Amino acid sequence: MQQTPLTDWHREHHGRLVDFAGWEMPVQYTTIVQEHNAVRKQVGLFDISHMGRLYFKGEGATRFLEYVTTIPVSVMQPGKIRYALATNQQGGIQDDILVYRQEDGFLVVVNASNREKIVSSWGQIAGEFDDVSLNDKTDSTGMIALQGPEAFSILKGLGCEEISELNYYRFIETTLLDTSVTISRTGYTGEDGFEIIAENEQILPLWEKILEAGKGKGAVVCGLGCRDTLRLEAGMPLYGHELSETVDPLTAGLNFAVSLKKEKFLGRDVLLQISEQSPKNCRIGLELEGRRIAREETPILDESEKQIGKVTSGTFSPTLEKSIAMGYVPVELSAVGTKLLISFRGKTVTASVVELPFYRRNKKSR
Repeated sequence: MQQTPLTDWHREHHGRLVDFAGWEMPVQYTTIVQEHNAVRKQVGLFDISHMGRLYFKGEGATRFLEYVTTIPVSVMQPGKIRYALATNQQGGIQDDILVYRQEDGFLVVVNASNREKIVSSWGQIAGEFDDVSLNDKTDSTGMIALQGPEAFSILKGLGCEEISELNYYRFIETTLLDTSVTISRTGYTGEDGFEIIAENEQILPLWEKILEAGKGKGAVVCGLGCRDTLRLEAGMPLYGHELSETVDPLTAGLNFAVSLKKEKFLGRDVLLQISEQSPKNCRIGLELEGRRIAREETPILDESEKQIGKVTSGTFSPTLEKSIAMGYVPVELSAVGTKLLISFRGKTVTASVVELPFYRRNKKSR
């Protein structure tokens, strides 16, 4: 298994390590609920070095990324980040990604499980474009995320004054604790938060200093377990669950990340046809009666007990104290308030379609 610059630290501090997409990653330290609540109420620190970090440069980089992603990267200004999809020729989702517009190129952050696939397929396509280079820096850099209401005050307290001007889905290349870093403000938890990228040898010192600075603000280290419950409450799709190469972005409800006005990109013609005809299925949020958790692949039934879909993700929400789930059903059964059934090996539980996201944070002024 691959290891991050913090793997030894996780092991020494009794993180429960598991194989995640070929990486040895901590799934939890205490309990998932405790770590989840810390992020919602104070702040949590995550190792996300397993995420792929791909850098593109050259005069052809813009045209190349216009072709392999669903967004108009040509209009992005330096310092801006956009959520996008990498699609295949059939309009299916190869990955959901973040595109950073740098002064002299682009950084694309991809999911760990899809990095090799993206590097391989994009590498082949890049050969068809003049002057574009792909540099995979996943192994030479690390990436950590500070998430929660106290994240801003902790980083500012460490002398990073520039984050006062850093808006949502923006990034800066700056110095933090005498270290050259890239700091972004996106997040995958539903809370305010920041991601920090630095060279491998700098990640551990940054990690420890941020933790020390956060002691008085309730900072805890968190594993991937609560990252999953947090993103589910926030209604954020996860590749391999809500997203795959057999699901298109429009069916997944990610229209905001697809620009069909672009003349050409992978899968555009198929997506344009789906848009004109309207998707037949859609992603929904469900609240279940009782405390039972609807796991992935659990059947979703209509009121006549006919199966109409499957759950893609489910948990008992620590914040809302309700059983919640996402899944796909026919559009005609997707209206908020629709009553459906969840089948647990022959026994059914009533569920109601609810608006996504399940949870929205209360935004506070900085």
